[in-house]
Amino acid sequence: MKIEFENETIEFNVQYGIRKKITIHIDSMGFITVKAPNDTSKEMVMSAVKQHGKTILEKVQLIAKARETPKTREYQDNGKFLHLGKYYFLHELIETNELNEEELKMNLKKFYFSSCKKIIGERIKIYQTQLKVKPKIIEVDESKTKWGSCSSDKKITFNYRLAMAPVEVIDYVIIHELCHLLHMNHDRSFWRRVGSIMPDYKEKEAYLTRHGHAMTL
Repeated sequence: MKIEFENETIEFNVQYGIRKKITIHIDSMGFITVKAPNDTSKEMVMSAVKQHGKTILEKVQLIAKARETPKTREYQDNGKFLHLGKYYFLHELIETNELNEEELKMNLKKFYFSSCKKIIGERIKIYQTQLKVKPKIIEVDESKTKWGSCSSDKKITFNYRLAMAPVEVIDYVIIHELCHLLHMNHDRSFWRRVGSIMPDYKEKEAYLTRHGHAMTL
């Protein structure tokens, strides 16, 4: 479902269940889920989202901002960059001798792309087996707003910047996207399936929210 609010579009999924009130949840990827009692009308759900529209947009914008590239980066031997959840000096990740800033940045991005493809390729096999699913295409690309995505034609895409996150956080994004092969939305069944593989997935979401701003070039 979606509504227009202050010239912005708010898209969200609705989960109905046995509960007393409507609650709104926004995960680390900016996905919005409205949880409502079984007998809640569509109008009441829309009204609740509109009522909290300003807060929702602010939170979504903060999540997007956390993923924006910082204005300055130290592309020199002593500059520090994340890789698999730990900080390393630039020269520990790539060759730095006699390279200018543009060349260093380009080579570092290549390093992250290569690292991400390798770790995704290794880890996704584990969870494909557990979930009994198999995507048609697996790609690594660059995105400012998403850590991963899954299309209706079973193509799964991962953000190369995931190579900066701890392996268990990468695992969460892998599980999240593989579960979309079973449930294309974020309903209760989807989150139940995610939780069946990774019970503490909310901690991994929180990591991406807190550290997303640092996982950039």
